[in-house]
Amino acid sequence: MATNRFILFGVVLGFVLGAAPALAQDDPVPVAPQPLPDIALPPDLDRVLRDYERAWRAGDAAALAALFAEDGFILQSNRPPTRGRAAIRAAYEGQGGAPLRLRALAFSAGDMIGYIIGAYGYGEGPGDTGKFTLTRPAPYSHSR
Repeated sequence: MATNRFILFGVVLGFVLGAAPALAQDDPVPVAPQPLPDIALPPDLDRVLRDYERAWRAGDAAALAALFAEDGFILQSNRPPTRGRAAIRAAYEGQGGAPLRLRALAFSAGDMIGYIIGAYGYGEGPGDTGKFTLTRPAPYSHSR
């Protein structure tokens, strides 16, 4: 008789555990996250973003490539990584022309490396289309 109770308990426990994922799916719809606020960049870092916007709007692949280190990378969605200023210029040929907006979310300019993490969109509409990161060895300088 005790064995039957353990079997019945095991069957009931199995149903409860099996139903738990289905019950958990009745959670309320999650609230959409709020966009992160823009941060102000030092002028030399902000200039990098504004120069990129101008070159993109103009469809100027040479000016875009010039913003990268000679052995820099671009990591575009759904494309293999591109390395080197000449390859970056070739990758940017025929791209651009749209009203790009870049905004910074975070940055650091330390002794060994500098970065900007940001978001981008197009036109005057609200919201971001994607995210980006710019990374350079220190000193983080646009003139480099």
